[in-house]
Amino acid sequence: MGVSGRVTELVRAGGALLLDLDGTLVDSEPMHRAAFAAYFALRGWDVPDDVVRQFAGRRGHEAFAQVDGPWAGEDPAELTQGVVDALLRTTTRPLPVPGAASLLTACRELAVPTAVVTSARRSWAEQVLRGLGGWPVATVTAEDCTRGKPHPEPYLRGAQVLDVTVAAAVVAEDTPAGIDAARAAGVAHVIGMATTYPGEALLEAGADDVATDLRDLSAAVRAAAGGTGMTPRAGLT
Repeated sequence: MGVSGRVTELVRAGGALLLDLDGTLVDSEPMHRAAFAAYFALRGWDVPDDVVRQFAGRRGHEAFAQVDGPWAGEDPAELTQGVVDALLRTTTRPLPVPGAASLLTACRELAVPTAVVTSARRSWAEQVLRGLGGWPVATVTAEDCTRGKPHPEPYLRGAQVLDVTVAAAVVAEDTPAGIDAARAAGVAHVIGMATTYPGEALLEAGADDVATDLRDLSAAVRAAAGGTGMTPRAGLT
């Protein structure tokens, strides 16, 4: 049915949107990979890029505990803080994925239940969302979950925060770990964002559709809301 058709159908039926942050709303993965590279270089570690990519979409301390590398035996929390410190030293800023700001605006104006579900910390999520003009919005961050992606808990919590049925939710995700989490949670439809991984890899991971940006999803939300007779809420721009 494609991105537009399936989203239109689900929103008209009272569905919700659960959106990943890094690599989905903003193209920040190159910045994060650079932070990992800087930290690894500081430690004198030569870590292949395909290993670094395994951290995408996951909470740092869980990835360090599970991914093989020269950090074996070290404290995953301290390793993660080292990467965060490297990230804070960079002057590079994340770039909005085309359609991200208009999507968040459409969801807010048309009262479409929406939550951002991210493996990032809350401070980062708030900073990025303010930059997109999408704050406040319901968020599930690293601090809110006992287990991160690819475990289903983050998306189950996202549905819980919105008080919706997870089986009626549409998810947008850019990594196999995130897609695994969405599928395990039992969401209705997964849109793979081909910003971090090739589209083929996202389809193999279980995405229903692949998109290169969020413009079609934004248009689909407005089309769906129009079909339900929804109108913008007073006072919102």
